Amino acid sequence: MSIEVKVPVLPESVSDALIATWHKKAGDAVKRDENLLDLETDKVVLEVPSPVDGVLKEIKFEEGATVTSSQVIAVIEEGAAAAAPAPAAAPAAAGAPKAEKTEAAAAPQGVDELSPAGRRVAVEENIDPSKVAGTGRDGRVTKEDLVNAGKGGSAAPAASAAPAARPTPGSRPEERVAMTRIRTRIAERLMQSKNSIAMLTSFNEVNLAEVVKLRKSLGEQFEKANGVKLGFMSFFVKAATEALKRYPVINASVDGSDIIYHGYQDISIAVSTDKGLVTPVLRDVQDMSFADVEKGIIGYAKKARDGKLGLDDLQGGTFTITNGGTFGSLLSTPIVNPPQSAILGMHTIKERPIVENGQVIAAPMMYIALSYDHRIIDGRDAVLFLVDIKNQLENPQRMLLGL
Repeated sequence: MSIEVKVPVLPESVSDALIATWHKKAGDAVKRDENLLDLETDKVVLEVPSPVDGVLKEIKFEEGATVTSSQVIAVIEEGAAAAAPAPAAAPAAAGAPKAEKTEAAAAPQGVDELSPAGRRVAVEENIDPSKVAGTGRDGRVTKEDLVNAGKGGSAAPAASAAPAARPTPGSRPEERVAMTRIRTRIAERLMQSKNSIAMLTSFNEVNLAEVVKLRKSLGEQFEKANGVKLGFMSFFVKAATEALKRYPVINASVDGSDIIYHGYQDISIAVSTDKGLVTPVLRDVQDMSFADVEKGIIGYAKKARDGKLGLDDLQGGTFTITNGGTFGSLLSTPIVNPPQSAILGMHTIKERPIVENGQVIAAPMMYIALSYDHRIIDGRDAVLFLVDIKNQLENPQRMLLGL
C-alpha cells in the first residue's frame, strides 16, 4: 500500500518551507518515526518522520525546493522490503582496462553543490567538502557528513580529492553564500522593528553582590533539592515578572490603534544557535518557581542545540530578555521583538569600584538596558521599571518574599 508523506501543517505565519536535507534516497528502507528529511522554515528546522515501516518509493521534491503546507513530498510503499543491491560486476578480463569510476566518486564535491544546510555547516565550520566522503545519494556529501567531519568523526577524505588550494600571499578571497531562511526572517523582523517602532533605550546598573552571596550560600542546597543549578537568569526572569505586574504597559503589545494589556507574563528568552538567534517562550512565568524557570531555560537550550525547537515553542511571548553577557558584551541596545513593546538586555558582570556608605569598594556590577516602544511606553514608566528590577536584584530576599 502506498502512503503519501506530506509537509506538516504550517502555522498561518509560515507560508512555506525549504527542503534542506534528505536523509534517505529512493529505494531505501525506512522505519516508522525515522526522520526522512529536514524542512527549514523562517523560524525553525522541522523534521519529517516516516509514518510507517516500508520503502521510500518516490521523492517528489529535491533538496533546495520550496514546498507548502500539506503538500505531498514523497511516497512510501508500506511493508515493502528494500530492493536488493545490484550484483557486483564480473571481474575485468586480464589485460582489459579498468572501468572508470562513477562521476559521483570521481569528482570531488564543492561548496556550491551542497544542500543549503550542508553549505551553511561547511562555511561556518570551515570544512572543505571535497575532503569528506559522502554517504548520501550518488555519493553526495550530506549535512551529517560535514557535522561528523567537524567533530573529528570517521568521515574519510574523498579518494580523488585534490589538495586544497592555499590563498597566495596578497590574495583577497571572497565567498558569496545565500542567507538561510531563518537568517532571512531574522533580518526581516529586525527591519520591521526598526521601521515600525519608535524605539528608545534606557540604562541602569545593578550591584549583584547580594545575588552572588545568595547563590553561594544556597546554591548547593537548591541543586540537591531541584536537580538544577541556581543561575543568574532565574533571578532576572522573576524580577522582570514582578516588575511587569507593577508596570503592565511594559507587558503590553500594539495591535493597529489598540493597546493589548496581557494579564499574564509569557517571557521570551533569547537563545543563540548555529542557525541564528531564537526566542523560545517561558509561559505563565508568574506561576513558576525559580527551579521551574531554570529547568525551562535548560530544556529550551538543549532543544535549540539539538535543533528540536518547534514552532509552538517560539510563538507568543509578551516580553523578552536577552543576555549578551554570555559572550562578553559590556553594554548594548537590544532591539524590540514586535509585537512586544519592550526587551531587557543583560550584560557581562564586571567587578568595578563603587561608593557604598562613603567607602570605595569593589562590587560585581552589571549594566542593564531596556529598549521600548515609545509610542505606548513613556520614559517615566521605562525608567521606573528598570529601577524596580535593580531594587529587587540588589535586595533578593525581598524578591523571594514577593515584596
